[in-house]
Amino acid sequence: MLAAVSSLPLPASPCMVSRSSFSDPARPGLRRFARHDTGYAALFSHPQLVRDLLLAFVPDAWLHSLDFTTLEKVSSTYATDDGRSKRVSDVVWRVRAEGRWLYLLIEFQSRPDPYMALRTMVYTGLLYQGLIARDHILPGHRLPPVLPIVLYNGSRPWRAARDVSELIPAPPGLAGRFVPRMPYLLIDQGAYDPQSLAALPNLAAALFRLERLDDPQALAQVAAELNLWLGGQTELKRLFAQWIRMALARHPDYHISLPEIDDLQELHVMLSERPKQWFMQARREGWQEGLAEGRTEGRTEGRTEGQADLLIRQLIRRFGPQPEAMLSRIRQASPGQLETWALNVLDADDIDGVFRS
Repeated sequence: MLAAVSSLPLPASPCMVSRSSFSDPARPGLRRFARHDTGYAALFSHPQLVRDLLLAFVPDAWLHSLDFTTLEKVSSTYATDDGRSKRVSDVVWRVRAEGRWLYLLIEFQSRPDPYMALRTMVYTGLLYQGLIARDHILPGHRLPPVLPIVLYNGSRPWRAARDVSELIPAPPGLAGRFVPRMPYLLIDQGAYDPQSLAALPNLAAALFRLERLDDPQALAQVAAELNLWLGGQTELKRLFAQWIRMALARHPDYHISLPEIDDLQELHVMLSERPKQWFMQARREGWQEGLAEGRTEGRTEGRTEGQADLLIRQLIRRFGPQPEAMLSRIRQASPGQLETWALNVLDADDIDGVFRS
């Protein structure tokens, strides 16, 4: 079990913390995973992830004082009157709070939804209907409290309404009193400073970091930390290892396919020792695929253009925008030069180091 950690303050505005390169839609980093919601739901089906999310990203002393050993996962579906099942939310948990249950309704989002406030209100209502049907209510026909949380990992700033009342213009007079009001708690991963995340010995913070890293060696560091923190928790180790492998496979510049490794220590070693070989293999496979698809005149020229474009993207990601003269030099280079420079990108301390022989 990890030691308790102080929560990071909720950002006052999206401008409070600068977003790293992962928040640029044209430079997605490791953010775009297949089956995003499924992967998150699997990780947050473990109480350690839920506990660490609350401790680090919900600044509330009363919530932190609760006994998280009482966390219980609750079914996120309920049976309708016609016998069908409907989903309430992505994940639902409950924790003991002053002799009663506090329910945590967690929804995962990879893009802003202008009607998220309405959705969380509906999900909360469905959850309450399910609790009533199962007779999980308080004395006097009262209902237990629910904390709705939206965990957002998308690239665009979140500007959606955070209370359903913001979606409904209040009419004058009596009708205005009946506009529904229900907020949700937004946890925006992109609003937190990477250095602050790295300073937290916290599983949720480590997950946020994994989404923002750009190269295998940086991932190797997080894998080593997770391996130490998780100890003998083999299921969580497996899920995090699977997450990292999927991230590398989907990365637009790497497409590294790792073997089915569930051991974070072994994954750390592989990521630390062999990034160049995998990067080179991925590049060659990409060129071969391009040649196989081309099979027309000018395919060699197309291959070279593809190499040049990939190198330019790498340079911009690593060193920022470059002058047009340098871009022209790259586009006029031979395939051999491009291959050498692409490998140099991984180790160069500055832009000049890329072009050294």
